[in-house]
Amino acid sequence: MTLPAITFSDDQAEAYDRVSAELLAMGVDLGNGGLAPPGEGKSSVLAVMGKAGSGKTMLLASLYKDLRAAGVEIVSGDYESRRKKERRSLAVLAPTNKAASVLRLRGVPATTIHRILYTPVYDPQYEAIAEWLSGNLPRPKVEGLTDIALDRAHAFFQSVPSIPGALAAAGLRGSDFIKGWKRREEPLDIGFVDESSMLDDRQFEDLREIFPTLVLFGDPAQLAPVQSNGMVFDQLGPTRKLTLQRIHRQTQDNPILDLAHALADDQLGFDDFEDMIRQAARRDDRVQWAERVSSDLMARSPVLVWRNVTRIKLIAAFRNAHGAPEDELLPGEPLICDGIELPLKHRKKRIDLEARGLIKGAQVIYLGPGKNEGFAKLHVVGAEEPQVSAASIIKIEKPDEEEPFIPAAAKMGAAFLHGAAVTIHKAQGSQWSDVQVFAPDLYAAAQAGRSEAGIPLWKRLAYVAITRAESRLHWIVRNRLALPKTPLGTTDLIARPAPLELQTEE
Repeated sequence: MTLPAITFSDDQAEAYDRVSAELLAMGVDLGNGGLAPPGEGKSSVLAVMGKAGSGKTMLLASLYKDLRAAGVEIVSGDYESRRKKERRSLAVLAPTNKAASVLRLRGVPATTIHRILYTPVYDPQYEAIAEWLSGNLPRPKVEGLTDIALDRAHAFFQSVPSIPGALAAAGLRGSDFIKGWKRREEPLDIGFVDESSMLDDRQFEDLREIFPTLVLFGDPAQLAPVQSNGMVFDQLGPTRKLTLQRIHRQTQDNPILDLAHALADDQLGFDDFEDMIRQAARRDDRVQWAERVSSDLMARSPVLVWRNVTRIKLIAAFRNAHGAPEDELLPGEPLICDGIELPLKHRKKRIDLEARGLIKGAQVIYLGPGKNEGFAKLHVVGAEEPQVSAASIIKIEKPDEEEPFIPAAAKMGAAFLHGAAVTIHKAQGSQWSDVQVFAPDLYAAAQAGRSEAGIPLWKRLAYVAITRAESRLHWIVRNRLALPKTPLGTTDLIARPAPLELQTEE
């Protein structure tokens, strides 16, 4: 079947040409497929900016495909072939597992920024399989693996260029072939970074050290990172920023994006905006005017709020509605990773946790207690190998109480908060099919009269919250919770081999 050619808008075509010219100056000729060795001491940073629906992801995907067709090697984070000095490479990155998984669903092999900072250390006999699949070595003989198993690995890799996936098709688990992780010692080449509005200054500097050629894709209308002076785009000169203005045809009949873009009207007040939502809900099922929060939806997509007090109250109501006991979690409860609590001397253990997707802000589903005390079995949403067992410190905050109760705690490990409700700031970089936005909090932000970068805060919050919805927006107008129709469970999660143990204690 012949796929239709991609048709760019004028601003997309201009941005494509500008990125192509930048790559040509760095030795990569997209027009003729020529690759020159990377130049010493040369560096370049470009930003491609645009609001939701402007075609940033379409442009990124097209550039990725053309770079791959030109012979540029794709570095995905799951395996890195033996380095060739003259090779040219591309890594496509996102700040969160969920954002990376959205790109992977579109055929772009993205990984997280944390993951690209580390490289996996493979068992030598299985590394030979990886090098064979990558085209660098002849077909190996591996003890314990039949020719049929190797054929399965090869067939999988031809369909999906994932080394771990191919080895899993041969009957292996991650713990069989990955023996650990090490901090990247050598720089890479070209880096594309999606959702770049989420980058803080430290991440930006890390990326500039690793990638001589860096292209940032992001939405300047989102919220700046917490404890930051602004977005990384602000550090670039005007000639380093490309802006996509046009909203594409396939998004123009989307009432969710219509509402998001309506927020750009300087004269629009909160009450008028709610009237627009009410009218949109009457015309289109993709917008829902809701009197109650759905506790069923909260199990997999959090309610988005502005205030922490609202978040804590909604979490307590969710757990109470599901009959969750105070002293333990139920399988299926959602969690949000709040970082890694490990002393500096345990650097390797931190790398193990972060490389498996347990980075700050990661969405996780609790599967049950692990084999060892303080361990929990977890499903990391959006991770390529989602099921792990890790030393965990799980904190459940309660209304009107300063200290959270802790149903599970190791001496050190990955820390978690409950994930049935999250702040809009923490929701950046993620998308869900159905998104519930708690409107009373946005009304409170409007009443507070606060602004950010010259824009009313409630509008920035509303824009980010609304654009997290892939299919349906639920605008919640009352502080009420509907009782669940189905119990919590884990049957909706993809079945995987036994979870990989992440040892974080002596």
